[in-house]
Amino acid sequence: MKNLNTTRVDKKQRRTDQHNYPVKQEISMVVVGLVTTLLVTYAFHCCWVTAEAYSSPSIVLAARQADGSRLIFDDFREAYYWLRQNTPEDAKVMSWWDYGYQITAMANRTILVDNNTWNNTHISRVGQAMSSTEDRAYEIMQELDVGYVLVIFGGLTGYASDDINKFLWMVRIGGSTDRGSHIKESDYYTPSGEFRVDKEGSPVLLNCLMYKLCYYRFGQVYTEQGKPTGYDRVRNVEIGNKDFELNVLEEAYTTEHWIVRIYKVKKPENRGNPY
Repeated sequence: MKNLNTTRVDKKQRRTDQHNYPVKQEISMVVVGLVTTLLVTYAFHCCWVTAEAYSSPSIVLAARQADGSRLIFDDFREAYYWLRQNTPEDAKVMSWWDYGYQITAMANRTILVDNNTWNNTHISRVGQAMSSTEDRAYEIMQELDVGYVLVIFGGLTGYASDDINKFLWMVRIGGSTDRGSHIKESDYYTPSGEFRVDKEGSPVLLNCLMYKLCYYRFGQVYTEQGKPTGYDRVRNVEIGNKDFELNVLEEAYTTEHWIVRIYKVKKPENRGNPY
């Protein structure tokens, strides 16, 4: 008898619950439908983004202008063509390892490191050269028989994947071997621990080879209306070291949008006497 009463109470409770939530099933179906729609939309969005990313070679960059038209940056092919046509066939090019395969395949020139370099000591020497002052870097470049140096710079166009943004990895790898023990990552930060390229930046950073090769003559260029000369559109600051000249290298070629910059290493007898 007790069980029968319990059953009746449960049925009565269910009827009461159904009465309190008359559209419970409909609401559940709407929620499930919304979640399904969001997931399907997200899947289509991912496919579109992937298609945009892989629809053209990575060395040809594209951007949208204010009027919606497409702007093409073909600086990489432009630079590699120049290297192929205007440098000796046995010329050695020093760059960071990211561009090694491209230089080998498209410019047909010898590089020091590429994406398949397993010799950490060799990569470290390139990092040490990029992280050092001009004179100290010149000793390394002479040791490695470097004829040209290639850097990637995005300060003019806003291309963020440039060598300044990769520079701390060059510092870390450069200082990871005994011969690079003088390279200390902390020296490239401000006293407050910031990595800055403006006038508040570390003097070590503002006078190293990579900084000078990227920003050579950039201090004379207007990049945005209402901004001072030498305004870096990636770091969104006015560079701190504008007025300098190169001593051991000379500018050989800079592409249309300044994304690729190539410098020729001077021969010892052509360096000049600063005194």
